[in-house]
Amino acid sequence: MEYIVFDLEFNQGFDRKLNKTVSNEKCPFEIIQIGAVKLDSNLEIIDTFNTFVKPHIYREIHPFIKKMTNITNEDVKNAPCFSEAFSMFKSFISNENNILCVWGNGDLKELYRNINYYNLSVDNLSCTYINIQHHASVYFKNPSGKSIGLQNAITLLELNEDKSYHNALNDAYYTSLVFQNIFNDEIETKKYNFDNDDKKKPATKRKVNYDSIFGEFKKILNRDLNKEEKKIIHLAYKMGRRSKSTKEKNNLKD
Repeated sequence: MEYIVFDLEFNQGFDRKLNKTVSNEKCPFEIIQIGAVKLDSNLEIIDTFNTFVKPHIYREIHPFIKKMTNITNEDVKNAPCFSEAFSMFKSFISNENNILCVWGNGDLKELYRNINYYNLSVDNLSCTYINIQHHASVYFKNPSGKSIGLQNAITLLELNEDKSYHNALNDAYYTSLVFQNIFNDEIETKKYNFDNDDKKKPATKRKVNYDSIFGEFKKILNRDLNKEEKKIIHLAYKMGRRSKSTKEKNNLKD
């Protein structure tokens, strides 16, 4: 038995004329990078996987995604399409009895949504998983309903942060480090069911007080924010709400 700790980076559509994010509701988050770390039964790293994915739904990298992940159009233009990348990823997993490990259920949900969008088979894909973010939140005694972010977990564990965040392979690596440090015999696997997850009633939207958020950033920076900075913060919180309904990656793992 092996553990496959994986992470995804996503793209969304962007209407330059309207200067706003647009989405295809059948696949609002298109996968553009898959990164994974394979651990043996002793939680030792034995292999890694990393590939960019050429976008088909949203062919241009969203400006916020580019800023956050440093993924560019050049990075993905010659990358394998999703069906090829997914086949490569399944080969890396190698055994349907291996356990998938994620930082929040968000990446699992979006993986299956992308799979369904392209009508691909999930045969030989393990549905057994561990939500490491949940167990880390319990480990750090976070209040119920409040999940810890990946970077915060790494910092609290005083682990070396020598890699950038918002990179699928790097975040998978950091997630595996957290898993190694918090693992205990009480951590149990679950079976993932996309159909049930996808049919869950969406949480009631809560109005975000951006003036308050901007005020906090103003205190931190000790200066006023310009329009571009406010726009980036607004978009970050808007996109980050996907992690409230699924995970993290802050879903975007902030």
